[in-house]
Amino acid sequence: MENFIESISEIFEEETVELSDELESFDAWDSLTILSIIAICDSEYNVPLSAEEIENSGTILGLRELIESKM
Repeated sequence: MENFIESISEIFEEETVELSDELESFDAWDSLTILSIIAICDSEYNVPLSAEEIENSGTILGLRELIESKM
């Protein structure tokens, strides 16, 4: 999880992101972003996620906690 913030920043096309940021608040938030998150979680963390789980996580912190709970 050491590169989590950097990976999420790249996906959202932002210089930096905060754990408290709402996922839906990013301009880049769309179905392709969700697919990118699913791909990163599968390849980097070996964690399968659904689009619904990602959407329900709400924030970047929620997303990280979801991934950690499935590791």
